[in-house]
Amino acid sequence: MNTIWRYKLWIAGALCLVVIGLIVGAVRPKGVSGAQPSAPPDMEVVRVEQRDVPVVHEWIGTLDGLTNADVRAQVSGYLLKQGYQEGAFVKKGQLLFEIDPRPFQAALDQAEGQLAQAKAVLANSEAVQGRTELDVNRYTPLAREQAASQQDVDNAVQNNLAAKATVATAKAQIQTAEAAVETAKINLDFTRLAAPIDGIAGQAQLQVGALVSPSSGAVTSVSTVNPIKVFFTVSETQYLDWRTRFPTESSRLAADRNLRLELILANGATYPHPGTFYFADRQVNEGTGAIRIAGLFPNPENILRPGGYGKVRAAVRIERGALLVPQRAVSELQGVYQVAVVGGDDKVSIRTVLVGERTGSQWIIENGLKSDERVVAEGVQKVRPGMQVNPKPFGGEAKGR
Repeated sequence: MNTIWRYKLWIAGALCLVVIGLIVGAVRPKGVSGAQPSAPPDMEVVRVEQRDVPVVHEWIGTLDGLTNADVRAQVSGYLLKQGYQEGAFVKKGQLLFEIDPRPFQAALDQAEGQLAQAKAVLANSEAVQGRTELDVNRYTPLAREQAASQQDVDNAVQNNLAAKATVATAKAQIQTAEAAVETAKINLDFTRLAAPIDGIAGQAQLQVGALVSPSSGAVTSVSTVNPIKVFFTVSETQYLDWRTRFPTESSRLAADRNLRLELILANGATYPHPGTFYFADRQVNEGTGAIRIAGLFPNPENILRPGGYGKVRAAVRIERGALLVPQRAVSELQGVYQVAVVGGDDKVSIRTVLVGERTGSQWIIENGLKSDERVVAEGVQKVRPGMQVNPKPFGGEAKGR
């Protein structure tokens, strides 16, 4: 009995569900067949800008002194004193170190004594030669008158020749002694290690009391840092492009003189003094295909020091009527650059473009776009050809205008 009653309840419930479904189908509006179509998505766009822009290149630079001079010992001895402050500015000829001069002063005194002795020998030799020459002059007329023998004349002549040879030897000894004196003076001067140039003196590599010699290496170094050199390397292509634009010697020299370099320091600050072109190296590096360039920057406060790093920038030319779009508006895949162009009907088309140089945060477009066309500012990967969008001004462009 319970089973029959349970079946009846199931049948009644099923009938109720059918009735409810019929009622819902009857009251549902006939015109609604699916979901409402979605609105076109908002998409930020920017117009292609056309204007003259400077093409700026940037390279990594290394600072170096205009002139770098090592100070080395030319004689052997003990360092007696240090005459400069490490890291300070020194003048040419200023004493940096002094080697114990006493042995060299003694050598000079000895050489001067030998020189004096050689001069005394010369004076004595000249006196002897003068006497022998008088004998020759006296015996020669006497021999013609047979008042003196020929033997006396010959002896006088031989003695005079010997005396002349002695005089010549004494003069040679004087020259040797003078050379020894000069050498001793030079060695004595070498005990003063002086600055060979104006500049910044570096750290002392040896201390007072150390034994130095010509093989000891540099005791310290001095660098001229005002102006200071900055070395950077440019590609062979960039170098040739620059030289091709100025084919004559006069135009090239004028362009080099007018080129202004900007230095970005390691802390990101821009150095306040612009630099100038100095020289290009004699050859292109075979391994890197780049050529080394040197620029000169004023350094009146001696802020810049050799060994530092920075970025060198230069506006190498002006691109006339360049077409510009933000870099973020350009997508790149395997060397192919594309932009999403929004047409007058607000539909998207994907277009391949040829990009040129970068200037700031923008690309220069050499081919594929026209001035005042609209491109998707970012999110190119989110759109597809033929897609309907709702263009909105790009935030950066709106602020700029």
